[in-house]
Amino acid sequence: MATSTAVGTERVSRIVGYKLKKGDFSTSSPNLPQRIAIFAEANHANQGTLDTDGKEITDAQTAGSLYGYGSPIYNIMRILRPLSGGGIGGIPTIVYAQAAADGAAYKVLEVTPTGTATANGTHFLKVAGRDSVDGEVYALNIAKGDTTDAITQKIEDAVNNVLGSPFIGTSTDYEATLTSKWKGLTAEDLSVTVDVGDNALGLTYAVASTSTGAGTPSVTAALNQFGNEWVTIVVNSYGTVSTVMDALESFNGIPNPDTPTGRYTGIVMKPFIALTGSVADNPSTITDARLDDVTIAICPAPLSKGLPMEAAANAALLFGKTAQNTPQSDIGGASYSDMPTPISIGSMSSYDSRDSFVKKGCSTVDLVSGRYQVQDFVTTYHPVGEVVPQYRFCRNLMLDFNVRYGYYLLELINVVDHVIAANDDTVNAQNVVKPKQWLQVVKSYAADLGVRALVADVPFMQDSITVAISTTNPDRLETFFRYKRTGIARIASTDAEAGFNFGTND
Repeated sequence: MATSTAVGTERVSRIVGYKLKKGDFSTSSPNLPQRIAIFAEANHANQGTLDTDGKEITDAQTAGSLYGYGSPIYNIMRILRPLSGGGIGGIPTIVYAQAAADGAAYKVLEVTPTGTATANGTHFLKVAGRDSVDGEVYALNIAKGDTTDAITQKIEDAVNNVLGSPFIGTSTDYEATLTSKWKGLTAEDLSVTVDVGDNALGLTYAVASTSTGAGTPSVTAALNQFGNEWVTIVVNSYGTVSTVMDALESFNGIPNPDTPTGRYTGIVMKPFIALTGSVADNPSTITDARLDDVTIAICPAPLSKGLPMEAAANAALLFGKTAQNTPQSDIGGASYSDMPTPISIGSMSSYDSRDSFVKKGCSTVDLVSGRYQVQDFVTTYHPVGEVVPQYRFCRNLMLDFNVRYGYYLLELINVVDHVIAANDDTVNAQNVVKPKQWLQVVKSYAADLGVRALVADVPFMQDSITVAISTTNPDRLETFFRYKRTGIARIASTDAEAGFNFGTND
């Protein structure tokens, strides 16, 4: 066998040749590269030129230009890729824009001020729990003597002067009308209040809904675009709408050991976790019915005035970076970076409630230092009779995904399209694999996984590995192994015994 084939062995005339080949000399496998898909609507003004093909977007400004500032897509991207920089970093964010559903409707609110201002001062609109977006403030600069007509104009201006506002404002002499920039059920989550601080200035404000946001598009076409790409995280802007969750679960499938389905099928094996926001007090009422599925992970922000999609974006920011850089870790103890919080988070403020929610397949948070802090990040998976649900924690699933990814890379280098030789054969050709050679590669991989803290008890995995040439198909190499996932110290339990120091009789 020739040491070099840069110049063919059949050549005889004088020549110098040099050939460059790809090499892989890494002593450890890389982490599974994260890829985030965003399913969300564009503003109504952008629907006419909307491209629904998946498009990688690297900054919030581009999202605003293509899909509309204040749109659901923009609301998610401004958290994943804030204008101040940082955010999700180099992890690809692919936007799958959805056209508005047939018959979709705007959310419309009317704000009616009453009275005459008795002094100068500033009131603030709170739109979806926020008094500002990207540094632009919803401020009403009230002047002494202002009456209804002046104030409604100031409400209109306050909304329209904030580029990232989800509303468009108009006004009459008596009321200001705020219309969502997009049509859809997701717009129904929008709210507006007026913060008068400690001085109402002789004014009162009434807010009434005159039109309900309605309509949810299908996500099927977007899912079908995934193809052979491994999308690891889906940001589901539609919250807990059952039709969307059903479609996500059906497409992604389940890792059933006998008959896996969807993206868990053996010849595909590129599943994802769909992050789904909720501002409900108790989202476990939704997750409890989805006990056999592993796709949905609720991202709770209980009793927030923010949008559920923003909660999902916050969780995607935490989970995506952790899964990319330290997949052996968990996001428990990490806090949402940009989510409006209430004074109290209701049921989840109780540990007993959080414990109950997790057992029903619902993630939990606590309110710590004015921010939502993740306590448990789980999928809806909690089958009856499975005492320790295998696919409960999102971290464990991502760990499994990493094991599969590293193994797949080794297969491409050492197995795929190689000639299969028996263990005792003497062979000096290139691209040959013997069962015993592949066995040693997988054993080394087990050691690598142990060093990276992805698996425990490396000898257990190594001893379980079997490799054989198929007895029915000479072109088939079969491998089996077991591994034990590492755990996370989610609970620390200590007993201490204390007593008194009594004197002794000498």
